[in-house]
Amino acid sequence: MTRIAAVHGVLPPHRHPQRALTDMVARHCLPAGADRRVLDRLHRGARVGARHTVLPLDRYGELDGFGAANDAFIAGAVELGAEAVTGALREAGLSPRDVDLLIFTSVTGIATPSVDARLVGRLGLRPDVRRLPVFGLGCAAGAAGIARLHDYLLGRPDDVAVLLSVELCSLTFQRAGTSPAQMVATALFGDGAAAVVACGARRGAPAGGPTVVAGRSRLYPDTERLLGWDIGGSGFRVVLDPAVPEVVRKNLGDEVDGLLADHGLHRRDVTAWVSHAGGPKVLDAVAEALDLPEDALAVSRRSLAQVGNLSSSSVLHVLRDTLATAPPPGTAGVLLAMGPGFCTELVLLRW
Repeated sequence: MTRIAAVHGVLPPHRHPQRALTDMVARHCLPAGADRRVLDRLHRGARVGARHTVLPLDRYGELDGFGAANDAFIAGAVELGAEAVTGALREAGLSPRDVDLLIFTSVTGIATPSVDARLVGRLGLRPDVRRLPVFGLGCAAGAAGIARLHDYLLGRPDDVAVLLSVELCSLTFQRAGTSPAQMVATALFGDGAAAVVACGARRGAPAGGPTVVAGRSRLYPDTERLLGWDIGGSGFRVVLDPAVPEVVRKNLGDEVDGLLADHGLHRRDVTAWVSHAGGPKVLDAVAEALDLPEDALAVSRRSLAQVGNLSSSSVLHVLRDTLATAPPPGTAGVLLAMGPGFCTELVLLRW
């Protein structure tokens, strides 16, 4: 089976308490003279204590359009991406030239050449490394990316594959963003990156990391407007329907039970739930859908409080923190994330 050899998360250097970010959003995103009471209430209710941003807060007022924000994305993504991949390979005891596949995912900026291409020479990856840039999976891409690493390594068991996620959500905050969805997004989302190194069955990897048993994907019909972007001259405007938690409540239990049943398992066999830290309402919906005990999502709730929702990087930070707690060897884990489509992505792990 595919073994996860290392997970390395990184954060930009600028860390701010939630109140400082609320004030920044009020200055740069609300119209002059606008009543900020709704913004204040939503930011207080997000259960986020602090977040990181790729730029100092006073730089956001200088971003005069999508082009400037996207240029900042490219520069920041290359820097954070290089740090994440370098750290993950170091922890796995591997060199850049060992990498056979690099998957890059983000939903907060675009680049051609893609960020992964810009990293090949900088990191010393081989010129023949296979690359797969992915855009559009949003928060689900961390889980989907691990599943795609596994799919690749099943066919190439001697190989090493790396997933890199970089999400710079602060660069998508919209000026004049007074819709409830915009204000919720500015309350929850932070900036960060993560890299996962996985080794095929014949490659060998450090002991201790989990193996990937299988993945499961589900796309729900007629849910395209629940979550995503509207893309216009000002860049990415968030689409975030309040019905998302209810869709999770109605569907997630059956999806998880189906994945577990395929491998002769039940929910009671799972010792680690590695959930994307989507927000307090989404985490509550996950807990209700799966009938989880109070502390089952503690790692995800702590990640949300400490760094906010990092989109596709979020579940990878939660996975890194879960690995530090050393779940019992031989037991099962479920990694899960939801994203635009509306979709769920599940990965069954064995510790």
